[in-house]
Amino acid sequence: MLTQRHTLIYALVMAAIVVASNILVQFHLTGVLFGIALGDLLTWGAFTYPVAFLVTDLANRQFGPATARRIVYVGFIVGVALSFWLSEPRIAIASGTAFLIGQLLDISVFNELRRKSWWKAPLAASMIGTVIDTVLFFSIAFASVFAFIGPNLEFAAAQAPILGVMATEAPRWISWALGDLVVKIVVGVVLLLPYGALMNVLKPMPQVTAR
Repeated sequence: MLTQRHTLIYALVMAAIVVASNILVQFHLTGVLFGIALGDLLTWGAFTYPVAFLVTDLANRQFGPATARRIVYVGFIVGVALSFWLSEPRIAIASGTAFLIGQLLDISVFNELRRKSWWKAPLAASMIGTVIDTVLFFSIAFASVFAFIGPNLEFAAAQAPILGVMATEAPRWISWALGDLVVKIVVGVVLLLPYGALMNVLKPMPQVTAR
């Protein structure tokens, strides 16, 4: 019963993160920093989505990979269903695909490294999962080759200098993907702090190997 209650809590938190990120990824930052237009560089979703990997890693550490996968599946179903209602269908499809593959990869990597130093498993798992998730999400959500899923967002498809500074121009979503990836990596490293702090609170269940 305790495991089921915790699984539900983890899953609801996961679903909330997915929905929030799917909404926020449709809004780009405004303003200029060091001469770079932030609208060509970042979306707000970059700041919220890395928390999903923190949730997955904590669940994996506490309950093991089988329960972590169930949490991902529940979060996936609820999150994508709500995203169809609250955001564009194409965004929901892209998010669901990227989320499921990225999170399951995160779980596998974490489980392989759980006996290493406490920070290696969450760091490696989240970094690998983040890269795969970012590539899949932005490609499916914005690349013209996936236009059969839904219409392109005009602002995302417009040509702009890569990362706002390079001479070569490309669809704006490519700069978003690169910018978001950098921010997600930084946020992922920062999230090692709450992970480390919660290790003594969310201890592994008896049947789960520590770390």
